[in-house]
Amino acid sequence: MSPDRNPTTPRSPGHLEQQESQLWRWTLLFMILLAVALAGLMWERLEAVPFHLRAIPLGVLALSILFAVYAFGRRREVSELKDALRGLQEHVGAAPSEEQLDQLSQVIMRSQRSFKELIDAFDDVAFALSLDGTLRTVNRRVTKLLRLPYQETIGHKLDEFLDEPTRAEVEAGLARFLERRRWSGLVPVRLKNSSRTLYFDCVVNAINKGGEVVGASTLARDVTEEREKERRFTELFETLQEGVYFSTPEGKLLDANQALVDLLGYKSKNEVLALAPEELSPNGSEAPVLGRGSDDRGGVRTREIRLRRKDGTAAVCLDSSRAVWDGSGNIVRYQGTLVDVTEKRNMEREIGHQEEFRQRLLESFPDLILVIDLEERYTFVSSRIRDLLGYRPEELVGKRIQELEDHSPELLGLYRDVATSKQRFAAAEYGARHRDGSWRTMRASASQLFNAEDKLSGVIISVRDISVEKKLEEQIIQSERLAAMGQMIGGFAHELNNPLTSILGLSELLQEGESSAATRKQLNMLQQQGRRAAEIVQNLMYFSRPPAPGKSQVNLGELVERTLHLHAYSLRKSNITVDFLREQGLPLVMGDPHQLMQVFLNLILNAEQAIREARDKGTIRIRMGHSDDSQWVTFQDDGPGIAPEILPNIFDPFYTTKRPGRGTGLGLSICKAILKEHNGNVEGASAPGGGAVFTVTLPFSAEASAKGTS
Repeated sequence: MSPDRNPTTPRSPGHLEQQESQLWRWTLLFMILLAVALAGLMWERLEAVPFHLRAIPLGVLALSILFAVYAFGRRREVSELKDALRGLQEHVGAAPSEEQLDQLSQVIMRSQRSFKELIDAFDDVAFALSLDGTLRTVNRRVTKLLRLPYQETIGHKLDEFLDEPTRAEVEAGLARFLERRRWSGLVPVRLKNSSRTLYFDCVVNAINKGGEVVGASTLARDVTEEREKERRFTELFETLQEGVYFSTPEGKLLDANQALVDLLGYKSKNEVLALAPEELSPNGSEAPVLGRGSDDRGGVRTREIRLRRKDGTAAVCLDSSRAVWDGSGNIVRYQGTLVDVTEKRNMEREIGHQEEFRQRLLESFPDLILVIDLEERYTFVSSRIRDLLGYRPEELVGKRIQELEDHSPELLGLYRDVATSKQRFAAAEYGARHRDGSWRTMRASASQLFNAEDKLSGVIISVRDISVEKKLEEQIIQSERLAAMGQMIGGFAHELNNPLTSILGLSELLQEGESSAATRKQLNMLQQQGRRAAEIVQNLMYFSRPPAPGKSQVNLGELVERTLHLHAYSLRKSNITVDFLREQGLPLVMGDPHQLMQVFLNLILNAEQAIREARDKGTIRIRMGHSDDSQWVTFQDDGPGIAPEILPNIFDPFYTTKRPGRGTGLGLSICKAILKEHNGNVEGASAPGGGAVFTVTLPFSAEASAKGTS
């Protein structure tokens, strides 16, 4: 062996081959690591990648490994061929030995077998054919697809196995292929005796020989499943009732289904996709309604938005969307759904208006409305209860009737009669205690309440406060009794008037003819008492049979005296002294004598009752006075007086501080009403030294004031 082939020399062929082999190993290792790293980086983003593209990283990794194995095998075979050729070169001019030829043949066969094993390991379809369509070689995936052995496919025309694509379709694109010498695209394939159409993503490269194209090699990947999934997705995308969209981060629509097109009122998808982002906003000057900010991380966003329809109206939609990332982790688009809730919101708004109307109706209803279920629990209480009983509705809702401290047995009995269908409609009156401690008279009307299934679900009760009506009714009854008593007193007074006249006449005759001083004194006393009795009878007749209604000029001092005479016996019995100082020379006033006497009598009665409740005896001071255009009369007692907190309410109807049965609470309110009709007034106050003082003020009569009469 020559020195230049010594393997120990730095530049010998053996040393160069060793370096070349090492370089090949490093290159293959680098490719495998690069493929693994690429698959690892894309693994976390697979969820955002469309389903039919998720196999790309795994395919790249598998192809890299297969290529490395194939390259390594080919490198070894090339090395063996080099050794064989080197041996032949060393024996140039000498015929190769049989051993060398056999070695070279085995190397070539192993190379062919390795290449066949390589293409058979592909999951994709791989084959080579001549320009006339004759198959030259196929991999195992083709034989499985055709369900034929390798020997029955080689040498046959491709169109013998296919119904689609047809030979005419292939020949139509042959000229363009020969020009470009490469073609790629999606090809639908239907095998003979099969109704199913398969789809292959094909890459076709020309096979050149001497600068001419003599055939084509094809690598085709079966994407039928992906096509089916895409078709089903497209059908789902287009048939969904909810609007589905894809948009840019700036809010520009990239795609939309027909439901969204119909929702926005457009005729075609192209019209919707041509819209600028701001054109979808109800107000064109607003920010794009589907857009997101630059700081958005692409998370799921659910919100309610308003979109502008083609006719300018606004559609209220529930928007749910999320981001889609690319391999670098950048957001490339957003996808989401839009559910039209315009009608729902309109219905909710209408229901809200109806509920508000129902609430306002119940709030303005004058009666208290109660709803009680079959377990005797309050399920609804209107706010009217605040005015009637001083409670808040929430204090009763959920409680049983018997749980309330001041519940009424009459109300409970009314509920049970209706709830048990003993009566379908019923009414009752009962007493209810107000939260301030006062008692009210209520009238309740109850009826059965049915649910949507027409089953009894409870009882509805309407409650009204009839305290005023009951007191008025009692007042009317009392007035009728007083009227009957007045008629009876008038009859008695009329009958007593005749004998009293005779007694007075006879006493005067006897007094004139009697010479004894003692007898004359007794007759004089008899005459005084008779006159007093006659005056009382006259006052009784005036009270029981007043003059015809109407105002006339009256003297207030005279009316006060008549009232005191009428009530003198009761005052003496109660040990009450009347200190009446009448002012002379006051003008007359215009008024109804009977009504004014009723005012004075009420004030005197109130003073008498106040004194009797405080002590065994007392004094009523009555004073008169005048101003430029009116005169006044004051009635002052030495009773307990009027508390400051109740002073503003003493003239209210039915307001009384007396024990039950001692007063109706109408006396002072009637006095106020009578004096108001006379253009006058009455005021009450606590006297500085104790007791109460009431002042009655009446204007002078114009005619009487001009005459200056008393």
